[in-house]
Amino acid sequence: MTFEDDAALAAHVQALLDATLPKARWTHQGHVAATAGLMLLHPELVPEQALPGLIRRLNDSHGVPNNDMRGYHHTITLFFVAALRNALAADDATAPPHVRVNTLLAGPLGTGKRIMAAHWSESVLFSVAARRGWVAPDLAPLSYPIGG
Repeated sequence: MTFEDDAALAAHVQALLDATLPKARWTHQGHVAATAGLMLLHPELVPEQALPGLIRRLNDSHGVPNNDMRGYHHTITLFFVAALRNALAADDATAPPHVRVNTLLAGPLGTGKRIMAAHWSESVLFSVAARRGWVAPDLAPLSYPIGG
């Protein structure tokens, strides 16, 4: 997934806000792009507060249940918000938003969820407690804070 311009990124983010993003675009990269785009294009929103409802609503529109087995996962969401915030703080803030997001998508945060495996065991990360709320890493601490 890449974005040709800021308008394409804005349309992706708006589709999340409107719960109209097609399920085919709600991939791992779709999540990363929407989250980073939300941070860059809607600084008035606090991602940790906005994303849980936005993701649940989009899942509902796709017929994906938000329960203890599927749908919204709070620990994964908060991890990626913090990791993306950290990455955006370290990149070229003068670059256009779509370029910044494309750079993230080409890096470790955009290429898969396995990045979390260094910090969480599968049993902890995929527990009901981690899906419902924040559960701290059990393998290695994060090098950046969680939360806005």
